[in-house]
Amino acid sequence: MSKAAIIVGIISALWIGGRQGIVIAGLTIPYLSTLQLMLVAFALWVVTGGHYWLWIAYKTLPRDLKAGARFFKVRSKLLIAQLRDLSVPKLFMENVRKNPNKVALIFEGREWTFAQIDEYSNRVGNFLVEQGLKHGDCVSLFMRNRPEYVCIWLGCAKVGVIPALINFNLRHVSLTHSIKVADSKAVICGVELQDAIAEVQNDLDIQIYVSGSGNNAPNLKGAKNLDPLLSASNPTPPPQLDTVKYNDKLIYIYTSGTTGLPKAAIIKHAKFMFFVFGVHHMLGLTEDEIIYNPLPLYHSAGGMIGMGQVLLFNNTAVIREKFSASKFWVEAKKYNCTVGQYVGELCRYLLNTPSVPEETQHKVKVMFGNGVRAQNWEHFTSRFKMPFIAEFYGATEGIANIVNMEGKPGCCGFLPVILPHVMPCYLIKVDEETGEPLRDAKGMCIRCKPGSGESGEFVGVISRRDPVRDFQGYADKKATDKKIVRDVIRKGDMAFRSGDILIQDEFGYLYFLDRTGDTFRWRGENVSSTEVEGVVSLAADNKDAVVYGVEVPGAEGRAGMAAIVDPENKMNMEEVVKGIKKHLPVYARPLFVRVIKEIDVTGTFKLKKLALQKEGFNPNVIKDKMYYLNNKLGKYVDLSPELYSKIEGGEMGL
Repeated sequence: MSKAAIIVGIISALWIGGRQGIVIAGLTIPYLSTLQLMLVAFALWVVTGGHYWLWIAYKTLPRDLKAGARFFKVRSKLLIAQLRDLSVPKLFMENVRKNPNKVALIFEGREWTFAQIDEYSNRVGNFLVEQGLKHGDCVSLFMRNRPEYVCIWLGCAKVGVIPALINFNLRHVSLTHSIKVADSKAVICGVELQDAIAEVQNDLDIQIYVSGSGNNAPNLKGAKNLDPLLSASNPTPPPQLDTVKYNDKLIYIYTSGTTGLPKAAIIKHAKFMFFVFGVHHMLGLTEDEIIYNPLPLYHSAGGMIGMGQVLLFNNTAVIREKFSASKFWVEAKKYNCTVGQYVGELCRYLLNTPSVPEETQHKVKVMFGNGVRAQNWEHFTSRFKMPFIAEFYGATEGIANIVNMEGKPGCCGFLPVILPHVMPCYLIKVDEETGEPLRDAKGMCIRCKPGSGESGEFVGVISRRDPVRDFQGYADKKATDKKIVRDVIRKGDMAFRSGDILIQDEFGYLYFLDRTGDTFRWRGENVSSTEVEGVVSLAADNKDAVVYGVEVPGAEGRAGMAAIVDPENKMNMEEVVKGIKKHLPVYARPLFVRVIKEIDVTGTFKLKKLALQKEGFNPNVIKDKMYYLNNKLGKYVDLSPELYSKIEGGEMGL
């Protein structure tokens, strides 16, 4: 019987007994007023555990009410945009009319005003229509960061053409796949990337335009120089602007996972607005912010959330062709930036740079992004005199989005505990081996309880009636289907699978643990590669490090192996093992260490590990320096071919 049923039973007995004069154990139940009954009920509730919920309410309601008020602003703006059937270009043009001469972008000392961006994008839109492109067609945009990049995709959006924002680091198969999977009708290529297109041109049967050549002819056979063509194009708003709607597709942004070919995620105008409105209002930003945005513009953090503050809120952004750790604080101070952006390992890169005066003389009041390691959080805010880091969480294509608007170290956001269904996002238990959701006797997913120590995959329930919570998926339908789980909370519902394992404390704060598939099992325990990577990197003086599990003959599970980037061979292995032993339990300590000169990094500063994992730890094949953790000696020793043979033969007792 539940606590609620017991309380109701006692109160009912008191109410009936007080009116009918029932005597129990020689005592007549007295008459109780409604107020007195309510006080008795409250006292019983507290005695039976209600004090716990009072404590939870005391700790979380102020936060939840503050978040609710800010989220109300977000939903109100979205509702107005939906009722008016607004698009991103229309909202941008409203800002142009308010502040035509305000600086929108600063790029390598050059300033672009809102009026200049508007005119350039008008020329792009009118030109595309002249070339026969129509609403719903796709154009691949393959350029490095510069103002023209933003203008071109905005110009596409003004006439309903969908720009596919392709990672400028892609080559060969990945590049060809990205262009084809979006069914692109043309490619707009930066002059600096012509060689990459030349390598795949025979596999592409579409028109190629080159931007940034000036009056010089492109090097690509059959390509057209875009610059003079745009100069001759009409600079007035294209009439097709009125045909672009709130729920239309806006752009394709490619997921930059560490394995596999990129997937083109569909971003509609509604989703773009939701992300941009959400970050702006949840973090309490204003229209006066100057944002330092050194991130790649082909990705959601830099190109959507960062640039969206400019397009939809009249902010100014400083962009650069390529991120530079040494220039970050120098330029942030130079341009009076008040907000900074980060993603992935960027914060750690900044911590690795030598100190400069500008790192404490800037006006940056908040850094927002995702992927900062918990181990670096407080070190970062204290060294750089940063009031707080605002970590947000959510996949580019996803509908499960949260934000840490309080700067709570290590936290990526929160969910309400008192009213959990206000935000239809949950942690569900998954099988450790297969990654498939675990289900109860009724076939429903099993939710993790706040504060229980249970970790689970983060999911968001899909609603086809709400454009913001409607999972739009990818250009490839098969890839879309793989990201959906059914029968989550009730029969027939669907949810977006993030692929991320998180854990929730008793107050609803969420902490990232790992990607599904990145957790490995050793000595009967689950090991989070992300957690171990943070410790190893710190022990190795903040060097790049990736951790993965490798198979050892005769041993159950996978042993941990760390690959550490140390091109100059200056790493002190005694300090490394000291840091690892201090912060990690025995089962989580990497059994093998490989010292490498470099490691592949995605465009969003995520370290790739699959190829390293496949290579294993055989010194007869791998030429890099490798070590083995000899627990008897308490240190790492050289992994020689002889020692490898003993490990393979089961002589080391693993």
